[in-house]
Amino acid sequence: MAFTSHKLHVVGCLLFLFVSLWRVSDSGDLLVVPLDGSHWLTLKTLIDELGKRGHNVVVVVPEVNMHMEPSAYYTTKMFPVPYSREDMDIIRPEILINGSFFERISVVFQKIKTLRQFFLTTCESLLYNTELMQELAERKFDALLTDPFVPCGAIVAEYLSLPTVNLLRGIPCGLDYFATQCPRPCSYVPRFFTGNTDRMNFFQRTKNVLASLTEPLLCHFIYSPFEDLATKFLGREVTLVQLLSRASIWLMRFDFIFEYPRPLMPNMVLVGGINCKERKPLPQEFEEFVNSSGQHGVVIFSLGSMVSELPIAKSILIADALGQIPQKVLWRYTGEIPTTLAPNTKLVKWLPQNDLLGHPKTRAFITHGGTNGIYEAICSGVPSVMLPLFGDQGYNVQRMVDRGAGVDLDIEKMSSHDLVNALNTVINDTRYKETMMKLSSLHNDRPIEPVQLSVYWVEFVLKHRGAEHLRPAAQELSWIQYHCLDVIGVFLASVVASMWLMVKCCLFCCKRCLCGAKNQMKSKSD
Repeated sequence: MAFTSHKLHVVGCLLFLFVSLWRVSDSGDLLVVPLDGSHWLTLKTLIDELGKRGHNVVVVVPEVNMHMEPSAYYTTKMFPVPYSREDMDIIRPEILINGSFFERISVVFQKIKTLRQFFLTTCESLLYNTELMQELAERKFDALLTDPFVPCGAIVAEYLSLPTVNLLRGIPCGLDYFATQCPRPCSYVPRFFTGNTDRMNFFQRTKNVLASLTEPLLCHFIYSPFEDLATKFLGREVTLVQLLSRASIWLMRFDFIFEYPRPLMPNMVLVGGINCKERKPLPQEFEEFVNSSGQHGVVIFSLGSMVSELPIAKSILIADALGQIPQKVLWRYTGEIPTTLAPNTKLVKWLPQNDLLGHPKTRAFITHGGTNGIYEAICSGVPSVMLPLFGDQGYNVQRMVDRGAGVDLDIEKMSSHDLVNALNTVINDTRYKETMMKLSSLHNDRPIEPVQLSVYWVEFVLKHRGAEHLRPAAQELSWIQYHCLDVIGVFLASVVASMWLMVKCCLFCCKRCLCGAKNQMKSKSD
């Protein structure tokens, strides 16, 4: 009996060793060029999962960053940058802008220029770090994973000749759609910042067309310095559209529960809700606070990973409003404590947002409208009061309002009364909860989880060194060829030539007939 047990133990060890060796032999080497901020939080979810599956993941990280911490599931390669942590305050958004419309536009464009220069400096620090780039080249990675919102990863991939997987929400000027040659008809695909839905009247379609015409100018304004950097670094003339078009797979962080239906290319995969996770038990202090809320429940308040402070006047107004509702409130806030803070409101520097939203006592979510927060609310079926601040948040919020899943407020213009009314509306009007539960049911009814789907496609690219069979031939066509303008031109020229010949023939025949008639009349007169 003891001998049999020993044999079983040996066989079990051999099987375990075989499986371990098989996993190692099947693993790939993945290079990750990330983007800091909320973009990193989603990317980290994916690379942690890839690391757990035995892949060798290397992440290049600037020495000064906000959230990019080491992990047991990947290796970090640090590179120095010419700025300090205090300097990083320049990339934090302007929460409130007072002044006229033109003054606000001026401030926004100035902020974009500042952000662009910051990301450009970071990218230059990586590309011109000769020692690190040489080390990466010698490592001979199988693929590269990046967020193309800042196209530094695309430049590195071109330099190292690596197939690329992009993980993104979208690029405001439509650069991702230009690169993939994905159709975007102006008749039903709304452009960023237009405020249009997918059902537009004549004037809205006109607005959409005009916005579409300005997209190349916006792309040039934002990304031309990166194009110049790529040309200089690679030593040849290239465009960002060319670099991005070589990506194997585009993992798009949305789905059609949230986004309006639109065309996609074969190498564009929808992974909306990739940041949603199964709810875990809350830490004791949060569990006790939530359970103490009784039948009224709690409200979760967070403005994302980059915003935990507000001007004190606005904080006082918000705290006053939160004190007027029967629910308890967990507010992620690190600024000056407002004098109107009520006993029902608890300020915290950090909160487990996904786990709190999944708690049965959560009644509403006050959010800035970031993609991560919106999908976590959808996954848990929690209606929202949305206070968009910057970037694509207004675009996201409009989608939710159009779905009937929440209420939006202008954080600059709102009063305490407005916030109280909005909270009471989404909590007490059952239509909002019912809508969110329906969206949640649709979103969660899928054959494979977004994280697992993302992992599958990254592993596919690692294994096959790309996905060329999904790359459309449209990417090799010029603008004239893509729209068949050469064919239309030849056709029109043929029609014009045929009509010209017909007219000439008719004129010739008429002339001959007239000449014959004149000759006949002349002969008769003679």
